Amino acid sequence: MHGLHELHKLRRRHGWRIISDAFVLAMVFAALGGAWAQTYPSKPIRLISPYPPGGGTDASARIVAQALSDQMGQQVVVDSRGGASGRIGTELAAKAPPDGYTIVLGNVAPMAILPGAGAKLAYNVTRDFQPLSLVATSDYVLTVHPSLPAKTAKDLLALAKAKPGELTYASSGLLGGPHLGGELINLLAKVNVVHIPYKGNGPAAIAIMTGESTMMFGSGPSVVPHVQTGKLRVLATTGPRRTMANLPAMNELLPGYEVTQWYGLLTQSGVPKDIVDRLHREIARAVTNARVSQLLSNLGTQPVSSTPDEFGAFIKSESEKWGRVIRNAKIPVD
Repeated sequence: MHGLHELHKLRRRHGWRIISDAFVLAMVFAALGGAWAQTYPSKPIRLISPYPPGGGTDASARIVAQALSDQMGQQVVVDSRGGASGRIGTELAAKAPPDGYTIVLGNVAPMAILPGAGAKLAYNVTRDFQPLSLVATSDYVLTVHPSLPAKTAKDLLALAKAKPGELTYASSGLLGGPHLGGELINLLAKVNVVHIPYKGNGPAAIAIMTGESTMMFGSGPSVVPHVQTGKLRVLATTGPRRTMANLPAMNELLPGYEVTQWYGLLTQSGVPKDIVDRLHREIARAVTNARVSQLLSNLGTQPVSSTPDEFGAFIKSESEKWGRVIRNAKIPVD
């Protein structure tokens, strides 16, 4: 009401001819807009997780949602909408009203791989989404059966060159990070390891343990327990630098090799800038919280934050990178 009081003072001082009705209305709306911004969020926020419960994406979504709920004094509710490599939940998020009350936890498949591959999508990442911040990244782990006559990643590449088309690699599904991780090895090392897709990391890990497939790029949670019991052997990690003791990063053997899983939050294009800024600040605050950071680390991920512009540039670079890999490897998309 302070804004309205100031308007009455201006009118008394300068007269109606100077302070037009249009100016009055503009001042009123400005005052109201400030009040609305200050009250955000005034109702629960929906955080769409485009993967089923139980996986790394959904677990990360729930950790971040709880942290944001605690910080913002308003419930952030996880809505799990899995299916079609993340397309279903991502499409749902793209169609939500641009009011700041729907956010989505994006990752490499629906936000970068599928767009980069030229897949027919009902959403456009650049047009429909406003990036907020990265949340976490994680490497995959190159894993084999202990009986395989390859004690190191270098040995494995030598074996693949000696036996073209005989070795296979399991993945969690078509056009995911683990699938393209194998294709990138084929391209950079000039080998021919045959891809066998499974319905998730769990079945892929079982295929390695039973000898049905030679190797896989698994997430930490899906393979580490089996490594600890001696059922699997790890040879390397897939990120830009070493993240596990005594394990090389693949790019030490294959310069330019880098495959990471990443999670980041986005909202719709058109969400007011003050709300975008507020959400970005809250996300950055959440991922630097010691408890939240530890929970994300327990999932095998490294907590990280970024500015909206940095996150947008990162998505673009990932999309271009995987688009090149898919085209060079001649992988069918649809």
